[in-house]
Amino acid sequence: MAATTCELTWLRYMLQDLLVNHSEPAKLFCDNQAALYIAANPVYHERTKHIELDCHTIRERIEKGEIKTGYVQTGEQIADIFTKPLKAPIFSSLLGKLSISDIHSPT
Repeated sequence: MAATTCELTWLRYMLQDLLVNHSEPAKLFCDNQAALYIAANPVYHERTKHIELDCHTIRERIEKGEIKTGYVQTGEQIADIFTKPLKAPIFSSLLGKLSISDIHSPT
């Protein structure tokens, strides 16, 4: 989430440089409810000591209204098609969600 938050921040600055107004917060979806809770909760937790900098990066952008986090169920996580080996039905379902089709398949 921290790396994506940095990318979203960079894109926001790029849009400002191009004089494109984008006042809405960017939506950042995650399938890890614990990560979402830690990012939104400003209370220090002993178990999050090793990821403290990442948490502060995300929290700061949430407080500024630059990003808005949301939960997506693991089965609905479209990014999994790029990061995990998936069974054929799930893979096909995610391809459909990305509007990707096989141009060589018979119709």
